[in-house]
Amino acid sequence: MNQRNPAFVCLRTSLVTAAFTSALLVGASLVSASLAHAQPVNSRADHGNGGPGEFADLAERVGPAVIGVNAKVAAAADDDDSSPGDSPGGSLGPDGSPDQDTPGRTVPNPGRRGPGNLPKLGEMTSIGSGFFISADGYAVTNNHVLGGSDRADVRTSDNKVYKAKVLGKDPVSDLALLKVDGRTDFSYVKLADQAPRTGDWVLAAGNSFGLGNTVTAGIVSARARDLETGSSEDFVQIDARINRGDSGGPSFNTHGEVIGVNSLIFSPSGGSVGVAFAIPADTVKTVIPQLKDKGTVTRGWMGAQIQSITPGIAESLGADNLHGAVVVGVQTGGPAAKAGLRRGDVITSVNDEPIKSANELTKKVYAGAPGSSVKLSMLRDNAPNSLSVTLGQLAQSQAPAGTPK
Repeated sequence: MNQRNPAFVCLRTSLVTAAFTSALLVGASLVSASLAHAQPVNSRADHGNGGPGEFADLAERVGPAVIGVNAKVAAAADDDDSSPGDSPGGSLGPDGSPDQDTPGRTVPNPGRRGPGNLPKLGEMTSIGSGFFISADGYAVTNNHVLGGSDRADVRTSDNKVYKAKVLGKDPVSDLALLKVDGRTDFSYVKLADQAPRTGDWVLAAGNSFGLGNTVTAGIVSARARDLETGSSEDFVQIDARINRGDSGGPSFNTHGEVIGVNSLIFSPSGGSVGVAFAIPADTVKTVIPQLKDKGTVTRGWMGAQIQSITPGIAESLGADNLHGAVVVGVQTGGPAAKAGLRRGDVITSVNDEPIKSANELTKKVYAGAPGSSVKLSMLRDNAPNSLSVTLGQLAQSQAPAGTPK
């Protein structure tokens, strides 16, 4: 639907495994705390609205809920640049684009394994982050950290490694749900009920470069940032330093509540420049329950490629103040084609509610129930027109180009 911006990069660290080396998540933990009591580690009563003076206490409290995530993925999954936003010279996520061992790049010590434990050739170990959301082992991470894997290893702050099942993955939001069995006393954190304000303090946590639990601090730089990456989600922009290996890790407010899941960074060089993006807590609250219940997320689907109206497009159409989305392609046999939507149609509202961009249209379509009908108001050949589309159901294979896969 939207063109990918080469300056955005996923931050999963992916290491190519070879005959005598493999990528091993380093367990050096910077935060130590007891996991003896199963209770949420965040509490508004314990923290004010201060910033730097409270970060040490906050890091100590939330650290035990943050995990490193290690998944084996096929080398081809990274070689074909399938991670969201992965591109040469760019950075689009706290765990980074495929971190292949290239000249001039320092890769964390992969460790050693005995001959009987050597990884298979053609495999990569993807290293990212995550966090527990319940005492019985449910954990959130990024979809792109897991690739096509249905299992992962998680490492807790006390340097213990557990096997985790992948209960569900959502390529559109780039979220995934893991489950670690065998314990009911994991430290966990809660999702924030209120969206952060621009300027609020934020503490980001993750598994930077596979080194173990690491925290960085900053502020919320912007809210509802539309990155035009293909995802319909808006992001929380933060200036806390996010690095490769941090994808899937949480960003906290000063109360110890998760305001977002670190997913992307913007960087011309591939390194952290303090422009990072987190999936908002509200999105997590919508997606994760569906992944828990059925392993997938149900969304409406129209079967059309669209792009936002730019000033240049508006001028070419003879309209100075035109907002919405122009149809650049219609899938044969899809709902939009059946309804009569055409290439060049300019959609200006959905169900009589004006839209400002392609992202806004995509959101409204995704929010619709499959089988329901939506009314599209539009301009066709510079004349007002409208039609109704009966939505289908979005499948992962139908996710728009640029959406994390």
